[in-house]
Amino acid sequence: MPHRVSHDQNFKNLILDYPREALAFFAADEAGDIDASVTITPLRQEQLKERLGERFRELDVPLLVEWPDGHREALLFVLEEETNPQRFSIHRLAHYCLDLAELLATERVVPVVIFLHDSTAIPRQLALGSERHRYLAFDYLACVLAATPAERYLDSDNLVARLNLPNMQWTPEQKVDIYAKAIEGLLTLEPNIEKQIKYLDFIDIYTELNDTERQLYESRYPQESTAMTGLVERLRTESIQQGMEQGMQQGMQQGMQQGMEQGMRQGEQSLLSKMLVRRFGPLDDEIQQRLAQATTGELERWAENLLDAQSLAEVFGDNGA
Repeated sequence: MPHRVSHDQNFKNLILDYPREALAFFAADEAGDIDASVTITPLRQEQLKERLGERFRELDVPLLVEWPDGHREALLFVLEEETNPQRFSIHRLAHYCLDLAELLATERVVPVVIFLHDSTAIPRQLALGSERHRYLAFDYLACVLAATPAERYLDSDNLVARLNLPNMQWTPEQKVDIYAKAIEGLLTLEPNIEKQIKYLDFIDIYTELNDTERQLYESRYPQESTAMTGLVERLRTESIQQGMEQGMQQGMQQGMQQGMEQGMRQGEQSLLSKMLVRRFGPLDDEIQQRLAQATTGELERWAENLLDAQSLAEVFGDNGA
């Protein structure tokens, strides 16, 4: 069974790493006054339960925005990522917001829903009442990525927008150029190499270039491709170093040589796993278990096969060895 991509976790990381940029992009109607002076605080995701036997209701990312000079009252942004619009419940979202408003003693709540895909069935408003009166009216900000024209953000200085270019609306002919613009945004707007490596994976996951498209990208954008190669090499070095450090710690108890060998194997395993995901997409449980149990020699042989392989089967050999 293929490994499931956790879109929820991907977007939680994105929002928590870049809260200002996230609000400016996903909640533009309310984010006009959010400048460098404001403080943005992520709140606990699990709300207190009324009874111990009840299950927690989890929010995606509640962010409290406060203006130190007091010219605006604090705002609570409730951001929810929804991969499948059919599973979205406006009643559940309203319940979340009411609970938070009561818990934090505020009525200044801005619900924001980030939809990866579009659907005409997405409910946009909730109204409770009768033919005489409306007793509850609930609305939210919707960012439907698949319906957002990518052309508007190709040269945006908002990193969250640039990273989400692959999730926006574009034609198949634009795919490689969309990928290139996302990579360009990552390399120019994010100076931290650790985050560059982290969000290179984000772009790869949502663009899903095949081998032909990746070769086209490398020929059309050689400078960015070279920079990416440097990131991958940095990732390889760090993976091996991290594995060696772990192995050396274990080696204090098991013998230094054995520990270092184990660390090297763990580093090679981590690197090969990342490269396989980038090339062929998420790995199923069987492949992950196979990598975890492989010897250093097997990992090295599979890494060499990966250079020319067109499929996972070719990486691991026709006979499964």
